[in-house]
Amino acid sequence: MTSQLGQYVRQVLFVFVAMVMAAQSALAAPYAAIVMDARTGETLYETNSETRLHPASLTKMMTLYITFQAIQRGEISLDSLVTVTKNAAAEPPSKLGLKSGQRIALRYLIRAAAVKSANDAATAICEAVGGSEAAFAERMNRTAKAIGMTKTTFKNCNGLTSEGHLSTAHDMNVLGRRLFFDFPQYYNIFSRRRADAGVTTVANTNTRFLDAYKGADGIKTGYTSPAGYNLTASAQRGNKRIIATVFGGKSTAHRNAKMADLLDLGFREAPENAKVRKPAPIDAGALAIASAQAAQQQQPVPIASLTSSPRPLARPGSQAALAAAAMVSSMQGGIESALAQASAEDAVAMQIAQAVDYGGEGSDSGVTPRSRPVLQLAAASPVPTSPEVITRMSTSGGRHWGVNVGRFPSRTAAERQLMQIALAETGTLAEGLRKIIDRPGGYDANFMGLTQDQADLACRRLQARAIQCFAIGP
Repeated sequence: MTSQLGQYVRQVLFVFVAMVMAAQSALAAPYAAIVMDARTGETLYETNSETRLHPASLTKMMTLYITFQAIQRGEISLDSLVTVTKNAAAEPPSKLGLKSGQRIALRYLIRAAAVKSANDAATAICEAVGGSEAAFAERMNRTAKAIGMTKTTFKNCNGLTSEGHLSTAHDMNVLGRRLFFDFPQYYNIFSRRRADAGVTTVANTNTRFLDAYKGADGIKTGYTSPAGYNLTASAQRGNKRIIATVFGGKSTAHRNAKMADLLDLGFREAPENAKVRKPAPIDAGALAIASAQAAQQQQPVPIASLTSSPRPLARPGSQAALAAAAMVSSMQGGIESALAQASAEDAVAMQIAQAVDYGGEGSDSGVTPRSRPVLQLAAASPVPTSPEVITRMSTSGGRHWGVNVGRFPSRTAAERQLMQIALAETGTLAEGLRKIIDRPGGYDANFMGLTQDQADLACRRLQARAIQCFAIGP
């Protein structure tokens, strides 16, 4: 009798285990993979690479891409102190453990998001850079389209499961390749085994693979139940660099084994020598137009509505301020006609200048822009034929900061924008020099000769009026 009971129990357990395994199999995340020659962008292998799936924390690659972009454009700096919101602090693990109201430098949030994949850090970043998570997600989607991620839709900046938040193995591979080529000065952060995140030292979620696979140097893991175990990884051996993405791994070990097989395939198939073809530059014009349109929808405050406000009095002893006041007074009669000439197309045709030069191979700490185009007011006097136009000489001596308000298809369009902004922002830009720089892609409209505080304040005020700009440092 005991023997029969034991046999019956074993049969029940066998059926139960079989049912559990079947259920797990049925719920397993779909598998997808792709392998590229990172030097050329050529696909060497793919399976289901265009299937829209949950990207999980691979999402943070885009969060960091846009953050690096914002640093490069002067929108924010590595040393900027970010105030953590209740929304960011309430994000579920993985997290850094941030508290609502806490202030922490952006560089530490970047490290936590890249190395530990901290959700609270990622959310704090996107709220600081974008103003809100929703606004940042819109920027993520615009940027995704601009770099060729055609089947990706972002709903948040950390990758937690959300309806409609989907991407593909192909798109994430494109993004990983972009990070390597577009921001080489920051790429090394993805290979750090440990990093100082300000409040604590964090360990890399990808340490096992980085240690196990020869030549691996990044870049990002991801996991949620609907997504499975995801990974975008890159490795270099000799002249070859391969980048691959896996969606839907069954475990960390399974995902890492699959990735090792994929990279091995890539190194076998890729030619020994191939000419590096970097990704094409982002279409700054299309991206700027989309960004300006989105900003206008959020804060539709036309400059014309601000020109009737009382003008601040010139500060005693400031020749620059007196000159600016005289200019505004003499031009007052023509303000309305000048503003009427400024069409909506001019306002949304702002293009963000890309002339940012970083010296040497930097880490995520201590990298400062060497030079950027500087923003200054356009002249009311006849336009000279030289490439650069400065309409007022500076007496500021050590003022080496400025503000850029866009790149325009013609000198006239750049002058008109500078004039409108000068009239609307006399208080913050009275001591600036209007400067137009002729570049291959158009005419940069700049205000120069400002202190850092003046440039930062002016740009914040302009952005509040839906005018795209960025501060320029020496």
